Amino acid sequence: MTQTQWTAVDDYITDLLVPPDPALEAVLQSTIDADLPKINVAPNQGKFLHILAQIQGARRILELGTLAGYSTIWLARSLPADGKLITLEANAKHAEVAQENIDRAGLTSVVEIRVGEALKTLPKLATEGQAPFDLVFIDADKANIPQYFQWALKLTQPGSVIIVDNVVRNGAVIDANSTDENIQGVRQFNTLLAAEPRVKATTIQTVGSKGYDGLAIARVISD
Repeated sequence: MTQTQWTAVDDYITDLLVPPDPALEAVLQSTIDADLPKINVAPNQGKFLHILAQIQGARRILELGTLAGYSTIWLARSLPADGKLITLEANAKHAEVAQENIDRAGLTSVVEIRVGEALKTLPKLATEGQAPFDLVFIDADKANIPQYFQWALKLTQPGSVIIVDNVVRNGAVIDANSTDENIQGVRQFNTLLAAEPRVKATTIQTVGSKGYDGLAIARVISD
């Protein structure tokens, strides 16, 4: 199997199951126009998140890592009419592009972007009484995933779901001697996840147009 084949299969799946969507296509174009990193989730992965949020019955969603708002829009569209999504973005330029995309998608009243480092914003969400969230999607810098996960536990309740993206790192996650802070961050998160009695969790490897990676899914089972 090669990256070319993985991408071709993703394209095949997307053509069949993810209809063209002007708002989402505009997000992808804005990512190119603004010279943002092309690291948004793939279309079939975005729809997967959307379906997971609907299965969960999520009314309040927290996202860490907005970028241009691609996954944000997928998740926000899963919410009921009175639902709310708060998304955290450290980069002001990314947040500006994302806001334009969210407005274009007609989700201005549903989505709130908080600009700033997540580890400074997360405590504010707690003190403001924004919790509990029904679903948390963590797709931000990997070095801080352990801390993000611990905050996710504080901001959720039994029955909530926490999803962490990019936790396989092209297989490099098994390299205990890696000097890459992203890999070490994921490894520390995995250790925390395995030892955390408040969740039931697993990790799934994925391949596709975004390469070889994986995601962790945890269901909170106790306070």
